[in-house]
Formats: sequence, C-alpha cells, structure tokens
Amino acid sequence: MGAMLDIRLIREKPDFVRSRVATRGGDDAMKIDQVLGVDIERRKTETVLQQLNAERKSLSKQIGIMRGRKEPTEELEDKVRRMADDIATANGRAADLDEEGADASANRVIRSWGEKPTLAGTVQDHAAIGQRLRLFDLERAARLSGSGFIVFTGAGARLERALINFMLDLHTQKHGYLEMSPPFLVRRECMVGTTQLPKFEDDMYGLEGNSIFLAPTAEVPVTNFHREEILVASELPKKFAAYTPCFRREAGSAGRETRGIIRVHQFDKVELVKVTTAENSYPEWEALTADAEAVLQQLNLHYRVLELCTGDLGFGSARTFDLEVWSPGQQAYLEVSSCSNFEDFQARRMNLRYKDGEGKNRFAHTINGSGLALPRLFAALIESYQQPDDSIGIPGPLQPYFGGKEIR
Repeated sequence: MGAMLDIRLIREKPDFVRSRVATRGGDDAMKIDQVLGVDIERRKTETVLQQLNAERKSLSKQIGIMRGRKEPTEELEDKVRRMADDIATANGRAADLDEEGADASANRVIRSWGEKPTLAGTVQDHAAIGQRLRLFDLERAARLSGSGFIVFTGAGARLERALINFMLDLHTQKHGYLEMSPPFLVRRECMVGTTQLPKFEDDMYGLEGNSIFLAPTAEVPVTNFHREEILVASELPKKFAAYTPCFRREAGSAGRETRGIIRVHQFDKVELVKVTTAENSYPEWEALTADAEAVLQQLNLHYRVLELCTGDLGFGSARTFDLEVWSPGQQAYLEVSSCSNFEDFQARRMNLRYKDGEGKNRFAHTINGSGLALPRLFAALIESYQQPDDSIGIPGPLQPYFGGKEIR
C-alpha cells in the first residue's frame, strides 16, 4: 500500500493531487472528488456540533442562574433536552462520514519488532491471570466508582508503579525529556488548545459548568505549559515527560474489549510532548516515536507500528503513528500509544510561537505520544510473561523497580 495523503494537501491542491495520483494508474484519481465531498460534509457537521454544544452550554448556565433566583426553568430545560437529540443526530452523522473516509484496513504497517511469544500450556488472558493472582479487583472497584474502573492490589499495584517509574526514568535519563508533574485539572481553554474541545466534550469529565475538566491525558497540561508565550528557536525542541491519570467517560462498546482492564474510564499514562520548530518537526516526531518504542523493546514485547490513513487521523493531527503491542490472551494487537505531529494546529489555538533566526515570530509545531499507556501495557506484559507453573515473570530491566523476578 502506498503512503497516505494529508487531507490538507488534498483540500488546498486537489488538481495537483489528482495529477500525481493519476501517474500511479488505476482509478484512484477519481476518488479525490469523493474524498473532498466527504471532507466538506464532515467539516459542516463539525461546525453544527460546535454551535449546538456552545448553545447548550449557554442555556445550561442560564438555567443555573434562573434556579438561583428561583425562577421557572422548564421551558429552557425542554429546549436543552431537544438539543441533546440534535447533538446525538449530528454525532451519528459525523460517525457515518468518518466511516466513509476511514477504513482501519487502510492503516499501513510501517514496521514490527520482536516475535510473538511462544507460551506453553493453556494461554490465559489478563482478566483470568489478574483474578487468580489478585493483581486487581474489578468487582470492588465497581462498588466504589461504577463499571470501567480498576483497583490494582498487592503485586498488581506494585507492578503498575514499577512500570510508571521505569518509563519515566527511561525517558528522562536516557532520552533527555524534562520530567513534569502537572495538575490533573485543566481549564477549558487548555482543552480547546489541544483539540479535545469542543468535539469530544461529551466524553470528558467536566466541573463547574464545564469551565474546568479532569485531564483526559497529560498532553493537555503539558502542551499548554508554554501557551501564549514566544520561545527562542535556539531553545527548541522542548521535551517533556509526565505521568498522570487520565479520565474519559467513553469506555467502548460492549464486547471483548470491555473484558478486564482494556478499556476503562480512568487509566495511568506516561506522556511525551515536544515543542519544536517547523523545520525540525518531522525528525522530532520520528524520534519521539522511537523513544516510545524503546519501552516495548526494553520489556521485550512484540509490537507493530501503523501509520494512520487520512480518514482515521485524530482531529488536528497531520500524521500519526500508532504503536500496537501483541496481546496473547486477546490474540490481537492493543494500541498503547499514538504518536502525532500536529504541526502548528495546536500552537495556533494556544498562540504558542517562537522567534526564528531572522527575528520573525512563527507558530511552533507540537508533537505528542504516549510513552506508554497503562493498563493495556500491563495486560500485554502479564499475558506475554505467564509461565507453565502459573507464575508471571518480570522482565530484567523492570526487576529493580518491581523488587523481584516473578509474581506468584
């Protein structure tokens, strides 16, 4: 399969793209108009969604004020409920358009590393292993917080902590990232800056009338760290690594991915962020991806790297590599990192600039990726290192952090 095309290039230079694609033969050039049509409809739907969400927020705020004054709010509440239906319809239309423009089978495998482990005896998935060795307790977590939450216990809690510390040390001591420990609450404008809002507002945990949010990823506070500043080109790239819990309402559809700890509302993650110049943007993106891959290589876990096709890219991303680790228990690959280059898209929202060698102010380029995300890494690790005697081996580089060679 050939390289993916940036949708921005197709928008801005459709004739050029048609002519270049035509040289490859086949009917791909004829598909450019179809792609443009879907893109136009998708952006129109996105505009409608933004307007509806903004109006709903305004009405909700007005309802709060009126309730404080003990004024009747039934009419406005009915309007908000009707708007919820309109938003659901628009979201459905957006999802349909995404399906037209995105096909996961079009995501190209760039490379793979290592081999799938050869396991003796009956291969158990992480849910069975975790229950048997008491590594986590999902039933009691549900009593505490509802479905989609985890309580790691005993050796499981120690293994999770070991993974976090191992990854932070690897990225700060070997890869040159500056460690940060940011707040877990972020202001609305920061969520807008890194493109979580307004598109994904319904998936976020908002407080105080959605003026502040539980961070869905450390990308939000860390990338916004220099918002509205003008940096000096000679000081770039800025490289940050941060651990935070991540909070997201959406936890996936019913099915295999909801078993165990694969998709949850709260999970831990070590995030990598770079702020760089336009000229060095793509080499830095490649380097960040390699830094994330190094975690899996150190733990000797088989994985592959995919480049996402245009239709499957996240909102605002110019190019994305996904890292997928092999899960013997699921007999499938699990995404543990998305390494994205946003070019200057986020920086424009944050007014994050740098002064180039000619003294001109230019928008910075921002890059981020998980380095890596738990608990999928946790699940793949205990599945890959299960032993015939029902113990779990601990990879060598992780043993000093865990304080042992195995879990029994």
